[in-house]
Amino acid sequence: MDYMSISRRGFLKIVGAGSAGAIASRALPARGSENDFQGYPDRYGMLTDVTKCIGCRSCEAGCNAQNKLPKPDVPFEDLGVLDTKRRTTAKAYTVVNKYQPRSASEPVYRKMQCNHCNEPACVSACFVKALTKSKDGPVLWDEKLCVGCRYCMVACPFYIPAYEYDNALSPRVMKCTMCYDKIAKGDGAPACAEACPTEAITFGKRSDLLGLARKRISTAPDKYIDHIYGETEVGGLGWLYISHVPFDDVGLPTNLGNTPYPKFTKSALAAVPMIVVLWPVLLGGVYAFSQRRKAIDIKTREDAVANAISTTRDETQAKADQTKEAALKRAASQAENEKKKAVKEAVEKALEEAKNQGGEAPKEDGAK
Repeated sequence: MDYMSISRRGFLKIVGAGSAGAIASRALPARGSENDFQGYPDRYGMLTDVTKCIGCRSCEAGCNAQNKLPKPDVPFEDLGVLDTKRRTTAKAYTVVNKYQPRSASEPVYRKMQCNHCNEPACVSACFVKALTKSKDGPVLWDEKLCVGCRYCMVACPFYIPAYEYDNALSPRVMKCTMCYDKIAKGDGAPACAEACPTEAITFGKRSDLLGLARKRISTAPDKYIDHIYGETEVGGLGWLYISHVPFDDVGLPTNLGNTPYPKFTKSALAAVPMIVVLWPVLLGGVYAFSQRRKAIDIKTREDAVANAISTTRDETQAKADQTKEAALKRAASQAENEKKKAVKEAVEKALEEAKNQGGEAPKEDGAK
């Protein structure tokens, strides 16, 4: 089959035919929310103590270096960027924002990044399982499986996943991975925690971090609000927070409830298994089709440029050959004229000399 010449309508017909077989052979995939998943035991997590953050952006610099991200538009030493509320992007997995809470006279700073939920909404929304919750705690993304639907961006209650819009051919979903490669090798804490000069960020087992947070709160009840943000919110987060000001004053939503978001889709998914099966096939095919079309467009442009260059080169060479040939003809004609002129002048000179000497003048060629 010539996939390069297939029409969009023809492609959809093929998808429809293939989907019928898929419905008969595939069952509804199991989802973590259906089993009341509460998170893997002994998983890692992070704790941010908002009272200790000074907004120095050292965590941003550490994250940037560890993940080999592009240099920021505003250098990390420039704290003026904190005057503008920012969100994570494909070039910045973590950002620090400055807040002015109602209950505080001085600004308060908080770092934001992927919160690595116990039951991630992004994982539930990803029908090709490009996003997964690892047993170690971090939520990971596999670019080999991603079809670029961006449902994860819509599903995340914290608006964290970012899309690489400036990469037209193979855009990626970019976000914090809790430096998974680093901690999987036992190579210390995530880069942001190691870079923090005030130890506002603590890395460890989530259960230990909850114990540490409770101890700080109980030891200094006047300093902290009696709540650990992320202990129960949306089923629990891998990134926990303690603070001396209300959490909504530092940009953390407090209206999410404690129910994991995937549970809200449980009954709907069970009721429409056909869509669950068809949708990955359809979108995966549309994605592949669009990628082929992009590749064809690029190849067409490259061929057009190559043909234009070749045509221009041939035309230039032909004109050069014509110019050379004309110049040679002009030179030959000029040489012939000069030769005839020289012969004529020589004959005339000889006649003149003979006449002056009184002798018989030489006969010109052809004379009788």
